[in-house]
Amino acid sequence: MLIRSTGMFIAAFMIPSWIRGIKSYRCRKFSVQLTQARKLPSRYLGQPSSFTHPHLLKPGEVTPGLSLSEYALRRYQLMHLIKEEVKATGTVGNTDHAVIFLSNPTCYMTNDIPYQFHQNTNFLYLCGFQEPDSILMLKTAPGKDLPDHKSILFVPKRDQNRELWDGPRSGVDGAAALTGVDLVYTTEDFKLLVQKLKDEGITIWYDATKPTHPQLHCDYLKPLLESRSQYKNKIRAVRHLVQNLRLFKSEAEIELMKNAGRITSQAFIETMFASRSPVNEALLYAKDGEMVLLDGGCESFGYVSDVTRTWPINGRFTGPQAEVYQAVLDIQKSCLSLCSVGISLENIYTLMLTMLAQNLTELGICQKKLNNDEVFKAARKYCPHHVGHYLGMDVHDTPDISRSLSLQPGMVITIEPGIYIPEDDTEAPRKFQGVGVRIEDDVVITEEGPLILSADCPKEIQDIEGICSSRK
Repeated sequence: MLIRSTGMFIAAFMIPSWIRGIKSYRCRKFSVQLTQARKLPSRYLGQPSSFTHPHLLKPGEVTPGLSLSEYALRRYQLMHLIKEEVKATGTVGNTDHAVIFLSNPTCYMTNDIPYQFHQNTNFLYLCGFQEPDSILMLKTAPGKDLPDHKSILFVPKRDQNRELWDGPRSGVDGAAALTGVDLVYTTEDFKLLVQKLKDEGITIWYDATKPTHPQLHCDYLKPLLESRSQYKNKIRAVRHLVQNLRLFKSEAEIELMKNAGRITSQAFIETMFASRSPVNEALLYAKDGEMVLLDGGCESFGYVSDVTRTWPINGRFTGPQAEVYQAVLDIQKSCLSLCSVGISLENIYTLMLTMLAQNLTELGICQKKLNNDEVFKAARKYCPHHVGHYLGMDVHDTPDISRSLSLQPGMVITIEPGIYIPEDDTEAPRKFQGVGVRIEDDVVITEEGPLILSADCPKEIQDIEGICSSRK
């Protein structure tokens, strides 16, 4: 079955222009054609809609906070990046292009008991469809140049028996109305396109090294790859281009991440309040005099937070605990002040190591007679991780993007220095042995300076002790 609409309207957007190296952050104006809005079916779909969940989604939103036009723009941006890559690599540009993304499958913990489904984030980023066993293809129309394309979604067909047990499916009509893509077929119909995609005149963009849906890959994509193995026009990877897009967050995405930061901050406050020693070991195992280091977060409508706080289980820092904690807090504040346009995570990491070395020496954990190389080695010993990472739809978002890249407006990162002194570390003063502290916040890079998404989560010593003392 095919759903198609011929009505179109034009929407203009300002979007960043970049190629794989992401050398700059400039704006270019695009006109994006959107399929005319289709009426949502008057029934439950495979995910919330503005019809069934008006308290979560406004009309015209595919997922909470993200509109049809935003998803269409993402697809257009991706095809523009493909056009730029074709130019940059000097490859033949007069072929058609087909870009293919697979959803995640349903995973099972045992027999017919599934884990909670979580969509592949690249697939979700481009269409907002949240059902398993689906395929998204972006294909150039014959005779038209990139970035013009048609978006085609292949979704599980309606099945009354399976829906009785698994819940409703969107079906072809529901997926078409919900996502706003140009064409929608059933997943089984994808096999009808495979033969056409074997044509050497079509450049296939698909990430074959780590298929997100092994069964769909084996059924449809593996035969396609094998048939094209002798061609000069090989399969081309597309993951890095999607990551280049996901690196920069729109205003709507930042609003969703602000909400995730607020939820997480409140959860940390409530956890601090509830964790006074003695506490039921079913909730938290910690002895009087120890500290709790909690690295946690939430996912809110597809976007995540990642926050770490450290606090004493009895509500009061000991002298040595407070010394280490304040050292980490001072380092973190200095690192946060560097979160600005033009600075990289690697730059901030170098500052963190420098300040760690200085503080470890002042605390007497490192000997003053050590030379610079030895002090930096010690800094890495007591903080064996980087200062931060990119954040977005995944906790460790866009993992292929270098931390040496200059930060630009719209990027979101974490800043998380720490000092961890093993209990059996005889090189450290006895009073510090077994003390570990990490403080982590989520940060949006803006022209005006860092916007801390987790600012509501207390981290000053007096604030933490104040929350803990209110538990009495």
